[in-house]
Amino acid sequence: MSSGTQNRRGIISMLILAASAIAITYLQPAGTSADDKHEGHGHAARNAENWAPVEKMHLYLCAFHIAKENPSFQVEAHHFCSPQGKDLHQCVIYDSRGPNPKLLGVEYIITDEAYQALPAGEKKYWHPHAYEIVSGQLIAPDMPKQGDDIFPGLIKTWGKTWHTWRDPSTDFPVGEPLLMWSANGDGQIDHKLVDKRDAQFNISTAQIRDRRKSMGFTVPNIPPPKSVNDIGRRWTASGPDEPQKNPGGTK
Repeated sequence: MSSGTQNRRGIISMLILAASAIAITYLQPAGTSADDKHEGHGHAARNAENWAPVEKMHLYLCAFHIAKENPSFQVEAHHFCSPQGKDLHQCVIYDSRGPNPKLLGVEYIITDEAYQALPAGEKKYWHPHAYEIVSGQLIAPDMPKQGDDIFPGLIKTWGKTWHTWRDPSTDFPVGEPLLMWSANGDGQIDHKLVDKRDAQFNISTAQIRDRRKSMGFTVPNIPPPKSVNDIGRRWTASGPDEPQKNPGGTK
């Protein structure tokens, strides 16, 4: 190989490396580097209007999702939510709250009034939140008492959740989106998942559950869905889907 050919290849290699470095720089937030640990995030250089959808996220929730088609498949779910009209919140779902979480999917949360107005064929996609709240499994970690004071207003709501990252143990989000569901009775979430979540937040789900007796409801006990076509129920497995009052509560 001639020295001229070697020189040309060397120049081409340097140009490719330089172009790659420029591309990486532009993909990063202003003021960060490739090995930056996301401290600061270059917020001062951001256009506030561009980031408004993210900045609206004001509510952080943590619970557990189960696959409706296979209730034995369960994951810890970290929700970051923002309002989208008076009857709707929209949330992005991550597998953790750490610096490098996997974006699992989305959840939409609507009021009971909005849910009841949905077509019958649509309702099979929406899960209830009553058990998660009364049992202490749904928490708002940034709030006093893990959000006890806000949850009476959410107890009648419904959620529609799709995970595009079906299994967070995989390196990439492969496969079709997965319709997720809520636990609706004791024993439906692996106690190891609950213990792991309690340890990371230094909380006790059992103590939260005991505190939430003051809401005045008994804890629902509804079996997992038998098929993806089952309609969600909040309080009872059959008959009128009405809350059962807890004599020791305040309601």
